[in-house]
Amino acid sequence: ISLPYSVSNEVPEHPCVSPVSNQVFERRLIEKFIAENGVDPMNGQPLSEEQLIDIKVSHPIRPKAASATSIPAILKSLQDEWDAVMLHSFTLRQQLQTTRQELSHALYQHDAACRVIARLTKEVTAAREALATLKPQAGLVAPQTMPTSLPATGGAGGEPMEVSDVLITRGKTVPEELVRAEDLSKYRQVASHAGLHSASVPGILCMDLCPSDTNKVLTGGADKNVVVFDKKEEQIIATLKGHTKKVTSVIYHPSQSVVFSASPDSTIRVWSVTGGNCVQVVRAHEASVTGLSLHATGDYLLSSSEDQYWAFSDIQTGRVLTKVTDEAAGVALTCAQFHPDGLIFGTGTADSQIKIWDLKERTNVANFPGHSGPVTSIAFSENGYYLATGAQDSSVKLWDLRKLKNFKTIALDNNYEVKSLVFDQSGTYLAVGGSDIRVYICKQWSEVLNFSDHSGLVTGVAFGDNAQFLSSAGMDRSLKFYSL
Repeated sequence: ISLPYSVSNEVPEHPCVSPVSNQVFERRLIEKFIAENGVDPMNGQPLSEEQLIDIKVSHPIRPKAASATSIPAILKSLQDEWDAVMLHSFTLRQQLQTTRQELSHALYQHDAACRVIARLTKEVTAAREALATLKPQAGLVAPQTMPTSLPATGGAGGEPMEVSDVLITRGKTVPEELVRAEDLSKYRQVASHAGLHSASVPGILCMDLCPSDTNKVLTGGADKNVVVFDKKEEQIIATLKGHTKKVTSVIYHPSQSVVFSASPDSTIRVWSVTGGNCVQVVRAHEASVTGLSLHATGDYLLSSSEDQYWAFSDIQTGRVLTKVTDEAAGVALTCAQFHPDGLIFGTGTADSQIKIWDLKERTNVANFPGHSGPVTSIAFSENGYYLATGAQDSSVKLWDLRKLKNFKTIALDNNYEVKSLVFDQSGTYLAVGGSDIRVYICKQWSEVLNFSDHSGLVTGVAFGDNAQFLSSAGMDRSLKFYSL
């Protein structure tokens, strides 16, 4: 209820009543009048401040002035209220954006922490397994059989590194589900697909299987395309176009729906399988990219090139983190492969050398000579002990990384071209692809399989889970699968 002031008819802020005239006054004004005149302004009767009676009312709602009822005044009032609402909305949007940025930063830090924890857990597990493997042998190792240090070459700054510094072996046991050699020898071709790449420029030049789902096959072709194929559904999931020259290396990410490809167009591309588009172009080299390998963390790529450099790049940003060459050699690199633990890696050269590099120090720590002709393929076994290499000398050489020497050479037919080498996930079998397909059982290094179904060179071979099947791709544009 609004009580108008008796003199001005305005609503008073602090109303009070005069018992002399029973009229409502603004206390501030009536006190001033009494102080000057000592009487009630309405009837002139004597009045003192003590006689005034306060009226207790809630905060009064002042009626709008008569001038505010005109249309222009109403429009201005609405405009003022609209401006106030918009300003409040803008402030809220700013606060929301700030909160989102803070949340994004917190999630990024959480993700980084999870990755570090996962990597440390992995390293602890590997170290424990290695320790468990070494304990029974601790009392049997003679001093002369202890690992020697790797020779540091190519301007390595610092002390020579021990093998234990750069090589952590997995020590994994062979899984019970692994197909036995006698069953593997009975494998036959069960499927062949020739329609993945263009027939006008025939040839599949490389392939890889998704480690988490080996039904998904990745191929790169002479037609410049990258194709993702579902073995189970027998259909193409994605055809990825963007390279300007043929695709010579492909990798399927183990945990993300992401694939990588490299080409003589000197680029490396990162593709989203679900989106079917290129999400990153890595420009690490100035000449043909000849090799590609994914680090054990799944976050970094190793690449080699005819420009004589190897490069280490971040797949999330496409940024090249480091780029190194062996200035003393001055030859093109032909292939590259990470050791399973990601501490060292190997590269092949055009002058038949295999070089082992320490990633952290970026130095060449060992060389394996012996081949003749450019090195075409290298592969580390999953347990980390063995390195298989192939070159244009119709042979496959096996190297012991603990003793740094060649302990086995598999001589192939004259003019045999080795294009692909791969160990199965347990390190029990080694597959060789080239003029035909051959599978060897490790340790005995005896041949258990030989397929010559391709009408052209075999450019890629891969094992399914526990060697449940074998896949191959070749210059005849066909993708083939073998199993019981």
